[in-house]
Amino acid sequence: MKPDSSRSQAGVVAPLLMLPGLMCDHGFWQPFMDRSKDVICQVVDYGDSDAITAMAEAALAVAPPYFSLAGHSMGGRVALEVTRLAPERVHKLVLMGSGYLSLRAGKVGEAERAGRLALLHLAKQDGVQAMCDQWVKAMVNPERLGDAPLIASIRAMFMRKSAECLARQQQALLTRPDSTSALQALTLPTLVLCGRQDGWANVAQHEAMQALVPHAGLAVIEDAGHMMLMERPQATTQAIRNFLG
Repeated sequence: MKPDSSRSQAGVVAPLLMLPGLMCDHGFWQPFMDRSKDVICQVVDYGDSDAITAMAEAALAVAPPYFSLAGHSMGGRVALEVTRLAPERVHKLVLMGSGYLSLRAGKVGEAERAGRLALLHLAKQDGVQAMCDQWVKAMVNPERLGDAPLIASIRAMFMRKSAECLARQQQALLTRPDSTSALQALTLPTLVLCGRQDGWANVAQHEAMQALVPHAGLAVIEDAGHMMLMERPQATTQAIRNFLG
C-alpha cells in the first residue's frame, strides 16, 4: 500500500533512487549529490542484469519502500519499468536524456544495432577507454569536447566498468521494451529533462514523451548534451530540486 501523501505535504522529501545510464555510475549523479545534502540519495548498480526488466527488479530489490525516482538515458527506460512493476512505491519521477520506443524495424534499427555492436567491438579489442573516447564525441555539447576535466571525469567513470558490462547493457538496450503504455499510464508527478545539444536523445524526443504524459513538465538545460548533469551541474541540479520540492 502506498504511504499517505501527507508525507510530502508535511515537507518530508522522499528518498531519491538514481538509475544510471549506459556504463555510468555514481559519477554522473555526484554533482547533484554534492549540491543536495538534504536529500537521501541512492545510486543503483544493475549488477549482471542484461535486460531492462531485470535492471528494474534489481533496483526495486534495494530501494526503500517509498521513493522518488530519477533515471538517466538507459536508466530512464529502467525507471519506466519500475513504475510499471511497482507504481505504488514511486512518489515522483524524473526522466533524463531518455527514450521510450523499442528498437525500430528496418534500416533505422539496423543502423542502431550496428553502431552499438561497433562500440562493443572497440571496447573488447582496444579497451573501454578507446570506446569511451569514441562514444563521448556525440554525448556532450560539441563546444565542451575540449573541456579536459569534463572529458576526463566521463572517461574515469567508464573505466570503472568493463567490456563485459558494456555487452550486458547493450543487450538490454537492443532488446528494450516499448514503454509507450508505461508513459501513458503515469499518474504520478513527472519531469522530462534533456540537454539542448543532446544529439542522442534530442528535445523533440522528450517533447514526444511529454505529450504522452499530459501532466508532465519539461525542462531543457541550455548548453548541455547527453551528460547534462556533468556538463551543467548547477542548472540541472536546480531543475531537479525545483521539481522534487
